[in-house]
Amino acid sequence: QVQLEESGGGLVQAGDSLRLSCAASGRPLRSFVLGWIRQAPGQERELVAAINWDDGDTYYRNSLRGRLTISRDKDKNTVDLQMDSLKSEDTAVYYCAAGQPDKRGDIMIAEQAYEYWGQGTQVTVSS
Repeated sequence: QVQLEESGGGLVQAGDSLRLSCAASGRPLRSFVLGWIRQAPGQERELVAAINWDDGDTYYRNSLRGRLTISRDKDKNTVDLQMDSLKSEDTAVYYCAAGQPDKRGDIMIAEQAYEYWGQGTQVTVSS
């Protein structure tokens, strides 16, 4: 079992930056992929960024590339998501999730591939 707890959400203005953090506990994260998945009101969930815990390989949603930076700290067992130049359309609940890739080790794009989820943290961007 992996337990995940997000922090860092809040109300910000358009153009501001925000850093979300996900603290993991339970079983070791070796061989896991950690992702940030968001769900805006009335929208489907979407993976915005992910990182391979072992080799640090990253994925970013194309439309958000350049504004997000995902990073991991193996000593603290945390995964952070730095979000810059925030827009009103970034308003959503952001979830931290963990899952194990297939044998090729590729980062999973589908949210269904992520087995463990945190409770989520609300990010609201006012225009």
